[in-house]
Amino acid sequence: MRERPSAQLTVRPGGPLTGRFTPPGDKSITHRAYLLGGLAEGETRVEQPNPGLDCEATLSCLAALGVPVTRHEHGVTLRGLDMRLREPDRVLECGNSGTTLRLLAGPLAAQPFLSVLAGDASLHRRPVDRIVEPLRRMGARLSARDQDRYPPLVVQGGELKPIHYALPVASAQVASALLLAGLYAAGVTRLELPVPARDHTQRMLPAFGAPVRVAEGADRGVTLEVEGPVRLRATAMRVPGDFSAAAFFLAAAAATPGASVTAVGVGLNPTRTGLLDVLEAMGAKVTRRPQPTDSGEPYGEVTVTGPERLRAFDVPREWLPRLIDEVPAWAVAAASAEGVSTLRGAEELRVKESDRLAAMAGNLSALGTAARETPDGLIIAGGRPRGGVVAAHADHRVAMACAVLGTFSEGPVTIEDRATIATSYPLFAGTLAALGGHVDDPAPASTRT
Repeated sequence: MRERPSAQLTVRPGGPLTGRFTPPGDKSITHRAYLLGGLAEGETRVEQPNPGLDCEATLSCLAALGVPVTRHEHGVTLRGLDMRLREPDRVLECGNSGTTLRLLAGPLAAQPFLSVLAGDASLHRRPVDRIVEPLRRMGARLSARDQDRYPPLVVQGGELKPIHYALPVASAQVASALLLAGLYAAGVTRLELPVPARDHTQRMLPAFGAPVRVAEGADRGVTLEVEGPVRLRATAMRVPGDFSAAAFFLAAAAATPGASVTAVGVGLNPTRTGLLDVLEAMGAKVTRRPQPTDSGEPYGEVTVTGPERLRAFDVPREWLPRLIDEVPAWAVAAASAEGVSTLRGAEELRVKESDRLAAMAGNLSALGTAARETPDGLIIAGGRPRGGVVAAHADHRVAMACAVLGTFSEGPVTIEDRATIATSYPLFAGTLAALGGHVDDPAPASTRT
């Protein structure tokens, strides 16, 4: 008999977290592997993909566009359509996944049909104008709500031409959408990023037969070039563990004397692991054990051991692109550090699944930690959270950050709406319990009988 799942997740204080765990497949890489597999000619096998709802949204959209999808014990096989998707007979539902919507807009801009990308209420508050303007320059017709700012996004595709485009901000999602569109354009599409951003797309495209030229400028900027038209070829890939998912347990270990947690098989892409540098600067011991790879994505093991007390640290603005998704995990460490920690340059977090700056400042304050938001960051005075009840704000990263705070708080921490965690990490509570966390009802509803 299936049990009725609890809507809340409660974590009670206990001993330090210890042990080894394997995080779920990397969410960002899974999205890209699915999309490129759907566009390639032949069968692409994706092993150990992320099982969360966001990546399921990408699979669902690809199926609606005619891509045959087969599930197997270790992952998913996609039979690609050789760059020619089929016109959907319904709205493409992206759920809560901004990655699905923004990246899919790139290849849809080159298809000879109309498509509509939509999602849940949270997604409809996240801007799309950053992709509308450059895709229009390439020759597609796009429109969106509120003067082309917010989803739903309507894409009328057509023949594309290459562009040279300077991104106003270093957005990996925008760059990826334009690289995917550039695969269809006759000539060189050249993108200029002001600073490095996640580079999963440019690492993965060569494995599918599309070389990407990457050049770093003296001003710390990055230039990407792809020459089309290109027909992708199918491949097989194993997805490394998601560093962003592992970050919460690593931050909790750093925050607790005597804790030692090892993430196994986790991605070590240097554009994603800025949090490790921050934890080291705060006094935690971080041990990296890279392993050989032929996939283009570095991975390995990471162990974080908590010192007697973390020290406060002001995160340099130029580090932000390498830890933008880990800011909630950074807030966990800052909440336990001695002194006042600051972070700036993170204004884009106001348009994620939630306003993460406001959500984390509000939740930390509710738990007894002195925290306040600034227009582009957070200021956190460390101590020991007293516990309490906080809101998830329909944001998986906010929910997971507050959950691990409960491991070293004075009293239990309860997160309303645990279901949002399934966006990226359905087995999060079970992993926390396996590492020694005192979790009420750790098993997700999907594992109960």
